[in-house]
Amino acid sequence: MAEELEVTATWERGYRSLVRARGHEISVDEPPSAAGGDTGMMPTEVFCAALASCFCLALAHAAGKRSVKLPGLEVHVRAERAGRELRYGRFVIAASAAVPEDELAQLMVAARRVCWVSNTLAAETAYEYTYTSTS
Repeated sequence: MAEELEVTATWERGYRSLVRARGHEISVDEPPSAAGGDTGMMPTEVFCAALASCFCLALAHAAGKRSVKLPGLEVHVRAERAGRELRYGRFVIAASAAVPEDELAQLMVAARRVCWVSNTLAAETAYEYTYTSTS
């Protein structure tokens, strides 16, 4: 895996942006209740989607290493707001698959070690904001 990852969001109009990475793109927007056009997921849903999909793939990876099949694997993420703050204070990651519960529990432990997104969220992460004027 690359040491760096880059994604670019381009504002289109209102609260809509187009996000690109490696030739792929997704539309991100707010719902009408937040003055958006509802043409895509909200940024916070994309954030939760990153967590859910990464953990889903981590579970599949852990299962594959053990030659375990995970029929019907799904990972559901629920983000709980931190009081009135503009952030989430808790994430609940729930996995389900048609395997014995104890087997899934063991895979959850293994998946936690290899999930980039949940590992990033669990660690103290530095943020640097820079800007460039194009005028």
